[in-house]
Amino acid sequence: MVHEIILAGFGGQGILSAGRIMAYAGMLDGKQVSWLPSYGPEMRGGTANSSVVISDKPVDSPVLNSAGSIIVMNKPSLEKFESWVDKGGIIIIDSSIVNKDVSRKDIKSFRIPATKIASEMGNMAFANIILLGKLIAEKGTVSVENFKKALYAVLPERKHNLIPMEMEALKTGMEYNEV
Repeated sequence: MVHEIILAGFGGQGILSAGRIMAYAGMLDGKQVSWLPSYGPEMRGGTANSSVVISDKPVDSPVLNSAGSIIVMNKPSLEKFESWVDKGGIIIIDSSIVNKDVSRKDIKSFRIPATKIASEMGNMAFANIILLGKLIAEKGTVSVENFKKALYAVLPERKHNLIPMEMEALKTGMEYNEV
């Protein structure tokens, strides 16, 4: 099984960190992984995306021209990456920020108000984790147990106190159903 994932949004939304966490969790699951971050010269507010491959076999290239799963946290990312989703793939959209629907009929989309939910949880930084929860629930990309271990490995120690809340955010995303 190969999971090719693109995460995209603005700098400061945790796009690169989310990709790194997924790659680390995949590694803990015993898979071959690659993580390729990409960002503009601006640190916050510029564009950012991260390509992650989690595979049973060695990864040929970290560069993706298409993916089975895409998470978008802003409208420009949806406009850029919607065409990259493989037929039968999924797009997970932060509907708090993206007020546009997917135009393709050959893919599945999920609209989750992740930023709004994260704000209600008391930390906007949880939005990307909520979206990753939906990805894990839909695609089984990584185990929840190793996702938690990856948080401890990737996040700086000063943020380890937030991990129980991050896991609650992950669960929220996994269980989210559109109304």
